[in-house]
Amino acid sequence: MNEEAGLHGKPEERKGNAEYALVVDDHPLVVRGVVEYLVSHCGYRSVHSVADGDACMAFITDNGAPNLVIIDFWLADGAAPPLVKALSDHCPSTRLLVMSGDDGVGIDAQARDAGAHGFIHKNESPETFARAVAALRRGKTWFADADPASAAILRSRRELLISPADLGLTRRQGEVLAMMLKGLPNKRIANALNVTEQTVKEHVSSILQKLGASNRVEVIALLHGRRLQL
Repeated sequence: MNEEAGLHGKPEERKGNAEYALVVDDHPLVVRGVVEYLVSHCGYRSVHSVADGDACMAFITDNGAPNLVIIDFWLADGAAPPLVKALSDHCPSTRLLVMSGDDGVGIDAQARDAGAHGFIHKNESPETFARAVAALRRGKTWFADADPASAAILRSRRELLISPADLGLTRRQGEVLAMMLKGLPNKRIANALNVTEQTVKEHVSSILQKLGASNRVEVIALLHGRRLQL
């Protein structure tokens, strides 16, 4: 994504603005939601976005260290820990929050070991996201094992299992839905399933129709607190 596509705040405000936030994610829909929420609910006047680690470092070089960087764990140029480590070394005063739609065991620990100050799952509620951002801005950390409420939510999520059949979906549609919930775009879903992008688009349309949703954001909200079991 072009960095200006996710930009809030006047261009002249960027240089040396210690209170700007930067979102590093290659999923345009996710980026748009995070950027807008940081402005509307988290107290940031200026929020910017880039799609990968190289663009992140280049942006900071040009604009100064941000107050907060939010990084997707899985970027097109690799996993986030190396970028987190580089940011931790290069911008020691910047708060680093890693997020992911992946339920893989230990990725929050990898983020913390690399120097992140917090980790949040993309399926968390907007209110929890705001609490995490506020905690980091106060100089605190945000990890599930350090926050009893978040840990309880994660445990309950693991217990609420649903199958594609429960949602009226075929197994293949369930596989597509699982990747949608992780924030993957159609092209990456097509590559993972070894099908055409058009086939994925047709599956996505069917999933939205069967779930009564108009877009992916609504699907994620609808299935919040549930884990899809294939």
